[in-house]
Amino acid sequence: MKQFSKKLMLGLSVAALTACSQISHDKPSQDAQLNQAEQVKQEKAIVYQVFTRLFGNTNTTNKPWGTIEENGVGKFNDFTDTALQGIKELGVTHIWYTGVPHHAVIRDYTAEGISNDDPDVVKGRAGSPYAVKDYYTVNPDLAENPANRLAEFEALIARTHNNDMKVIIDIVPNHVARNYQSLAKPAGVEDFGISDDTSVAYKRDNNFYYVVGEAFKVPEAENDYQPLGGERHPLADGQFDENPAKWTGNGSRLAQPKAGDWYETVKVNYGVRPDGSKDFPELPVGFADKNYQAHYAFWADKDVPSSWVKFKDIALYWTAKGVDGFRYDMAEMVPVEFWSYMNSHIKMQNPDAFLLAEIYNPNAYRDYIYLGKMDYLYDKVDLYDTLKPVMQGKGSTDNIVSIADRFDDIEHNLLHFLDNHDEQRIASPEFAGDANKGKPAMLVSATISSAPMMIYFGQEVGEDGSEDMGFGKPSRTTIFDYAGVPAHQRWMNNGKFDGGQLTADEKQLRDFYVRLLNFSQTSTALMGQYQELHSVNRSANQNYSDRLFTYLRFDENEKLLITANFANKDLGEIELLVPQSNIKALGLADGEYRLTEQLYGEQTANLVVLNGQGRVKVKFDKLASLILKINR
Repeated sequence: MKQFSKKLMLGLSVAALTACSQISHDKPSQDAQLNQAEQVKQEKAIVYQVFTRLFGNTNTTNKPWGTIEENGVGKFNDFTDTALQGIKELGVTHIWYTGVPHHAVIRDYTAEGISNDDPDVVKGRAGSPYAVKDYYTVNPDLAENPANRLAEFEALIARTHNNDMKVIIDIVPNHVARNYQSLAKPAGVEDFGISDDTSVAYKRDNNFYYVVGEAFKVPEAENDYQPLGGERHPLADGQFDENPAKWTGNGSRLAQPKAGDWYETVKVNYGVRPDGSKDFPELPVGFADKNYQAHYAFWADKDVPSSWVKFKDIALYWTAKGVDGFRYDMAEMVPVEFWSYMNSHIKMQNPDAFLLAEIYNPNAYRDYIYLGKMDYLYDKVDLYDTLKPVMQGKGSTDNIVSIADRFDDIEHNLLHFLDNHDEQRIASPEFAGDANKGKPAMLVSATISSAPMMIYFGQEVGEDGSEDMGFGKPSRTTIFDYAGVPAHQRWMNNGKFDGGQLTADEKQLRDFYVRLLNFSQTSTALMGQYQELHSVNRSANQNYSDRLFTYLRFDENEKLLITANFANKDLGEIELLVPQSNIKALGLADGEYRLTEQLYGEQTANLVVLNGQGRVKVKFDKLASLILKINR
């Protein structure tokens, strides 16, 4: 999703309407749910999202609208073995290298045969990573030698694998840059739009939608905005040659989109007519029960729209180069049937591919998992959006309880996060103002289910996103500008990647992330059962408030009582109740059991079981994040 606009403009997207109206009666059977879970439930993945352009940059100038010479830029080669081991230290299994495909950027690469991009349809100087210009190569900014950029990225893929982690990159199927032009496409591949019939608004095998009879007009500026901050540039003239105009990426059908639209991109046509009806084969009823092999076989003899084939070929191109998975931008703006086609082809080439969708419509979650064959979906609308106000002191932990119940059947498929390129940094004043307030939320996010956990680079050292870099504004680390990331740079320590410049508080925070994420990645209980203890303690214990949250995670080998204090103050000792039904599920007889804290080992407690009911006294320091192992 685009960092500059947090509003979901799905009402403007016909593909979104199609997705939301997916066959509601085609629900997966219990066997299908178990089959899907077994396909992906191999481990608890830990994903490290890194904004590739910013990671290795040691320049601290941070001039608003600064050039690459003024503010610097990170390179593929900055991900040395030492750097990768520093990432691996966090328990990371997958690195999501954000911003790798070649996107529009205001920098002269004509010596490499690359056309210059127009500032009137580029956001920022360094450009949005979600306005991809050439899917068959990588951002030249990221290479020491732009002419050798693809080989440099291939070397990074190999280094990442050699350091025992897997590689994820973005695919943005809903839209491409207004000036998409692939120089690196393989023989026989045709660019998007080359064969389109531009005399009509829609044709099934057109790659774009058109505003027939009208030329594109650059949006009218708002809030005194000027491209490049007003710097003179030969192409910054308020004009961009596109006739007829194409629909804009967020679905706007105006020849002159609004300033808040995704005007730097154009909407891709997947065979959805302007009235929202489908111009492609639909999956038969019952296909929610089918595995990816059956989905692949279904599409084998089907005639599908041109855009489907183009994006499938792009995904298989990168899969063949060793990329282990994809994060799909705004996946719900593209029809579910396309995902069945796309993902089944990927899985046939790499059954272990990690397929993650950005999606914000809980009513469509199961369609995208069972029909679209996604492995994982963003859990923003529920868990993240519930935890954020709790961290801010505005919300109640009571609201967490129902989330696990509603999504029990797909708990493994809902990836958790507290930070990414779209969201405000936890430490920013606009969010929590203190990175330590994220600790209890991290504990809950990482341990409440078997789902993957994702963190964003710099989160683990309390980056606050306070820089005003031009197009990118404070509270979110910029994705549009050349910049350095201060707290992260202190961990980088001029390329030593040893945390040598971190403050004591930053070191303690990173140590917490190391301990929690490594425990989460290796604990067998976190792949087992979940039972919440919050509700009963809220009703039975007046000292237990909605600033606390408590639950059990357990399997045959490991039994954990996990509890978090979201209050920024000590609460003293509180006795927690473990009802008979939970004690029975744990398989505990009457007696006394020693509980040992697993992250730091600084607290022990005794669980006393009497007449089948358990009680344990726990000391709650401020922002306490406790994993207590029940020892037999």
